[in-house]
Amino acid sequence: MSRDVYEYAVIRVVPKVERGELINAGVLLYCQPRDYLCARVELDPARLRALDPHADVDGICRALSAYELACGDEPGPLTGEPLGGRFRWLTAPRSTIVQTSPVHAGLTADPDTELARLFDKLVRL
Repeated sequence: MSRDVYEYAVIRVVPKVERGELINAGVLLYCQPRDYLCARVELDPARLRALDPHADVDGICRALSAYELACGDEPGPLTGEPLGGRFRWLTAPRSTIVQTSPVHAGLTADPDTELARLFDKLVRL
């Protein structure tokens, strides 16, 4: 079974950017050789409210879902971009409530399985 290089970033929620506290809320994974780009997100509202009791949970969930939408085939601002371009745009540094970690790399024979593994390890408690 051949393994291919993939890149991933953790999608983070930083409710008060000035404090720098964060919650891992998703994973974005790109594997160029397999023409694969996918994001998986899940926000734990209780953890978010522990950092910011007044956080806009619905607004943050909408911002997180934009990562999943940008990876799919639904019409949107990134639809015409190649997958690598989408990944680079989605992982560009930001000073907003939803941002990504630095990009990391690995090898995988199955990007779907790798995304699930990273999601369970880095997002779920």
